[in-house]
Amino acid sequence: MRLVVEPTGCLVSAAARAMQSELKGQRVGVRVSGGNVEIARFCALVER
Repeated sequence: MRLVVEPTGCLVSAAARAMQSELKGQRVGVRVSGGNVEIARFCALVER
């Protein structure tokens, strides 16, 4: 599926992991966003 997540798009996932003890026993939804740049374009930008 070639899913790509931009760095700021996955911050909520990192926050949820950091708060595991506070969230224990609760249902938590996490929306991960990003991937609005094609892989080839991203690689070309990173190489610069």
